[in-house]
Amino acid sequence: MDEPSHPTTVTDLLIELQQGRPGALERLVPIVYDELRAIAAGYLRRDRGATLQPTALVHELYFKLVDQRRTDWATRAHFFATAALLMRRLIIDHARAALAQKRGGGKLVTLDEDVNVGVADTPEDLVRVDEALAELAEFDPRQAKVVEMRFFGGFTNELVAESLGISVATVKRDWTMARAWLATELRRPPD
Repeated sequence: MDEPSHPTTVTDLLIELQQGRPGALERLVPIVYDELRAIAAGYLRRDRGATLQPTALVHELYFKLVDQRRTDWATRAHFFATAALLMRRLIIDHARAALAQKRGGGKLVTLDEDVNVGVADTPEDLVRVDEALAELAEFDPRQAKVVEMRFFGGFTNELVAESLGISVATVKRDWTMARAWLATELRRPPD
């Protein structure tokens, strides 16, 4: 009797995961772990006040992925975009918890064009960016996704374009417009 073959590509494992095959997530994680850890490190590098470590963030992400009842990751890029979104939510939840323990004023958050990263010195900064991004998503969800992937995930324009099924030129245009809008929002004094 032949042993069942185990797919080793991310896409094949994502298909198995969608089909609810037992063990698919457990076989997927070792293949994508290093890339997820790099994304986590990118997120946390932008948060100077972070108390989370990349490994801890990836482990928390794993538990979120295990809890996913319905997965509809169409591609490898879509999986990583979803993972980046979940990481963002985990970091924001962590920042909100830190804020609940201590209150204080934050500095203005900047989106730096030269290095394409955001700088967040405090949990307050992260929460402000998250709230502004939620507002942006209300009137332009695609721009919000672009910012989320570029700012929080550290994704390249090409990976964002692939994940969202749009051109690189559109990603660049959305990034420019969203940055301008967010800069205006973040200049307003916090509530």
